[in-house]
Amino acid sequence: MFTPWEIKQKEMVPPLHMLQMNIGGVFLLLKMLLFNLGTFKMLKNQKKNVYNRPTPTYSIPAYTPEMKHCVSEDKYLRPTLFCDCRAPEVIALAHQLGAYQKTDRDYAEAVFEFAKRKIILEQHPIDDVKSILHRGTGTCLHKITVFIALCRAGGLPARYKFFALTLLDEWAAPALDHAPLLKQWSDAMGYFLLHGAGEVYLDGKWITADVGAEPARQASSWMPITKLGEDGAGLWLFPIPGSTIIRESIPLGLGIPSRILMNHLVPNSVAGLNIGILEQIEKGKKIIADAGGEVAYDSEARKKHKKEMMKNELLKEHANIIFEAE
Repeated sequence: MFTPWEIKQKEMVPPLHMLQMNIGGVFLLLKMLLFNLGTFKMLKNQKKNVYNRPTPTYSIPAYTPEMKHCVSEDKYLRPTLFCDCRAPEVIALAHQLGAYQKTDRDYAEAVFEFAKRKIILEQHPIDDVKSILHRGTGTCLHKITVFIALCRAGGLPARYKFFALTLLDEWAAPALDHAPLLKQWSDAMGYFLLHGAGEVYLDGKWITADVGAEPARQASSWMPITKLGEDGAGLWLFPIPGSTIIRESIPLGLGIPSRILMNHLVPNSVAGLNIGILEQIEKGKKIIADAGGEVAYDSEARKKHKKEMMKNELLKEHANIIFEAE
């Protein structure tokens, strides 16, 4: 349990606009269910989606008390809600990845690649970093928490960057096809409730760590494979202006809507969404293989992305041309 002092000092109090967005999103879903009781009953009675969680491709090494880890109580280095950077599992894994052995940059790179590649995306209620590591799956917030906990365990200051966003239709739609109610909900809102990235302090500045999407899932829609220091904003996601906040901790109460939604209201739709995510990952693996590997794929994807960006800029310029009537 955290004291009132810790709740304030560790930035666990959610900002007003985050509360409004989450409460508004939950009420909109409840409204949709209330006015579409027939659809809701149909979803409750339809054939159950069977989601088989992928087995982790890593093992958590054994912890020993002599393992060095950060014990500082300075901001961005201490444990926070769901992010216990001093858990034995976190410390042991940090050492396996090179904490206190590699340079800060090389260690941050190793942590980034682990969180991005090894923790597979799954819509799941928010829980603590130990559970995430044992399960091997989680949402973008779970993946960010793993990144931050491992950075802090290795003595690197790390923090959360939250924002509301809209996603590229070509990236979100395939997974949502398995969850029509959630697709209807997201379309009605016009945005996804919350997304984010991690930030790690290196060489005197904060560096973005966008670990939310695995390389194969990015490849499923021919997006570049993001690297440490590369912001996904404008590349594969679009934050809503004014919605970005920086925090040391995940805010209190953020896990309640996800538990209500995923465990009680629409668990079958969530299972369908997770099935769609795994299908995207398999599709992306094939695209990468057909391209000749990740390096060749990423080079081609960046060329395509650059051309698309140039095309969009030209369209914007032409859209601003005004023709006067004769």
